[in-house]
Amino acid sequence: MKLQNKCAIVTGGSKGLGKALAQKFISEGARVAICSRHKNDLETVRKQISSDGVLAVTCDISNSQESQKFVEKVLDEFGHVDILVNNASRLGPRVSITEYPLNEWDETVQTNLNGPFFVTRLVLPSMIERKSGSIINISASVGKAGRAKWGAYAVSKFGIEGFTQVLAEELKPHNISVNCVNPGAMATAMRREAYPEEDQSILRTPEQVTDIFVYLASDNGIGISGQSFDASTFISKPKMV
Repeated sequence: MKLQNKCAIVTGGSKGLGKALAQKFISEGARVAICSRHKNDLETVRKQISSDGVLAVTCDISNSQESQKFVEKVLDEFGHVDILVNNASRLGPRVSITEYPLNEWDETVQTNLNGPFFVTRLVLPSMIERKSGSIINISASVGKAGRAKWGAYAVSKFGIEGFTQVLAEELKPHNISVNCVNPGAMATAMRREAYPEEDQSILRTPEQVTDIFVYLASDNGIGISGQSFDASTFISKPKMV
């Protein structure tokens, strides 16, 4: 098992990629804490995983106080955190900038960019103390090349790319790796919301893109930091820097 005895946090773990990663990490020997705003969905996932190694906590990561309570609960339960996957995000409306509602802009940026900041800064003391850890942020193709009507989602993902680079530089002395992964087009509810006419049967499932996350979270990923990967191009070993 590649993640034996490691403790992980996966935000947005009640569906889609977050759920797939929680299940994969558990199967690789990790203990996993998942969070979501949706209590019922979270409880369903906890039952489906059916493992003593999973901790499910209702939490809106866009709220700094809820994030703090969540991380404190994880640390009380696990003692430390080896892996953090900042996965939770919201799409926001697909409209032009001139039509973009101010409250939607604020909520999307708060969840997609400020949320990962809240959780990361709370997890870091545990990682710094142990001089090890892996942080994986979820990017997107529109976080690398902006496209019309992607608004706050695209802007927040550009921010995540920058956040990753800043963290990677700051954490070099502590042997903590920080990377971005763009999972690409997947058959998920968020993707369906963005492209309601798309045939999702031709897309990969979230379960099919988990290998790169396991690689970066495992000891094999030590020394890989400050990079931005596309899950679709991952074969066996990302370039070390």
